[in-house]
Amino acid sequence: MITINRCDSGHTDFITMVSFLDKELAVIDGRDHDFYNAFNRINLIRHAVVAYHKGQPVGCGAIKVFSDEAMEIKRMYVSPDIRNHGIGKLIVTELENWARELSYVKCVLETGRRQPDAIALYKKCGYQQIPNYGQYIGMENSVCFEKRLK
Repeated sequence: MITINRCDSGHTDFITMVSFLDKELAVIDGRDHDFYNAFNRINLIRHAVVAYHKGQPVGCGAIKVFSDEAMEIKRMYVSPDIRNHGIGKLIVTELENWARELSYVKCVLETGRRQPDAIALYKKCGYQQIPNYGQYIGMENSVCFEKRLK
């Protein structure tokens, strides 16, 4: 059974999961990693979640304010040994629910073209590709998405 707990970025399990994410992204992003890493600091994230399987942390995600009407999904990760079991979708759904509770009407996110599984997850969750925004404009590896929350 998977449980999802809400927390903030100071939670020990969230920090641990993000460290695994950063190690994986350093390999995937290669020379672009330093650029992306500059926009992925967790010290100011107030809305984070950790997914647990049999009491052990296996995934995480977070949202942060993007605009007056949108939250940005950040720091999504699921442990490689338990991927493709719906945990990513559960995390995204919990983050969307939290954004709704906070009165936001949409979520946006950025992911890398070298992460086809992440792109497939976001499309499966109903996200539509949009032009790259903010610091991701002109970044060949970046793909941006948005979803209106009902």
